[in-house]
Amino acid sequence: MDWRTIYKDKIMTADEAVRHIKSGDHVTVAEVGSQPYALTEALERNYEHLENVELHYLLSLGNPPAAKPGMEKHVRFHGMFLSGSTRPLIKENRGEFMPCFFHQYPKMVLSRGGVDVMMISISEPDKHGFCSIGPGVDHIPTMKNHAKLIIAQMNKNLPRVMGNSFVHLRDVDIIVEEDRPIPTLPGAEITDVERKIGEYCASLVNDGDTLQLGIGGIPDAVVTFLKDKKDLGLHTEMAADGIVDLIKAGIINNKKKTLHPGKCIATFAAGSQNLYDFLDDNPNFELHGVDYVNDPNVIAMNDNMVSINSCIQVDLVGQINAEVVKGMQFSGVGGQVDFIRGARMSKGGRSIIALPSTAAKGTISKIVPFLDHGAYVTTSRMDVDYIVTEYGIAHLWGKTLRERAKALIAIAHPNFRADLAEEYAKRFGETLEI
Repeated sequence: MDWRTIYKDKIMTADEAVRHIKSGDHVTVAEVGSQPYALTEALERNYEHLENVELHYLLSLGNPPAAKPGMEKHVRFHGMFLSGSTRPLIKENRGEFMPCFFHQYPKMVLSRGGVDVMMISISEPDKHGFCSIGPGVDHIPTMKNHAKLIIAQMNKNLPRVMGNSFVHLRDVDIIVEEDRPIPTLPGAEITDVERKIGEYCASLVNDGDTLQLGIGGIPDAVVTFLKDKKDLGLHTEMAADGIVDLIKAGIINNKKKTLHPGKCIATFAAGSQNLYDFLDDNPNFELHGVDYVNDPNVIAMNDNMVSINSCIQVDLVGQINAEVVKGMQFSGVGGQVDFIRGARMSKGGRSIIALPSTAAKGTISKIVPFLDHGAYVTTSRMDVDYIVTEYGIAHLWGKTLRERAKALIAIAHPNFRADLAEEYAKRFGETLEI
């Protein structure tokens, strides 16, 4: 297919493309490895003629266009999950944080007035004219059906990922040809604490379970202890490097999955070039929209679903703060609650919150009597199941408040157990031996 001849009227430079954005537009941007950097950089160069543009991001591996001081008067960041590059925007009131469960994100953005412009990355077309939108699928499948204008950066380096991850060139309004390396994430250094947590988490995983895993030291540590398991499945929000070796070894083979048997399912992938190369044209790995992958009702269709997430704090009744540090928004809800509730509804399902017992080089306990002032409850005490630290496993589901507090104190760092026991005595009227 001579697509350049057929669609020659759609080909523009990045600067020409972003000049089609108008004041007051709602613009949504593909995320992570699918972020169209040529377009976002062009928007940063051409923002001064715009006013009141809402720029919707989920997670950026770099600086979004609205990060530049003064730009927020023209193009204002809106996000439901923060990273190091976007936290200052919220702290300095130069952007907006939008609380939302990840699976409801497309619906929420559409409820704010729809999508005027979508900026995405696409691969070169196949012989039928279809392009992959790469490893950052999440909200794109739903949004592309509503966007009034789709601007796409065509990048030959973008992996062709299978699933609900394709767009036809006829549905793209503007094409910008610019090849860029796909941004990568460095691998995490696994600490001894994370290794112990990973070992405890892996002990809760049985042969034939379907897993949700994230990125970072704890998920990577969990992976190292799954090598003696059999017939695992994968249904996860995010695919990271740790799963590649398990799939190649046949440990994750999806044979026992009750939903999408034989297929790994995720909504986005972020990691090394090795991960992106593994996903390229791989029929065993599919990415679908977040409103499908993260829907608790869909998750629950996987029997023996096991979700593994982390948090910032847990209090003595099991309330989880995974968003706030010192009163400031640090990250977001993401898919934690989606998968915890999906796992709870799954036949044989379990959910795990895994965290080191301390922070700030051991000076702060992450198991606390009460969540910090200004913190929010990300996961309610009614939803929590297992809590894991390097000191053990606390199973909270079906436990009374008294039983929960005892179990959590037992897995707190020894340096803080006396203070927690003192709070226990005040609350429950009995002395707790530690």
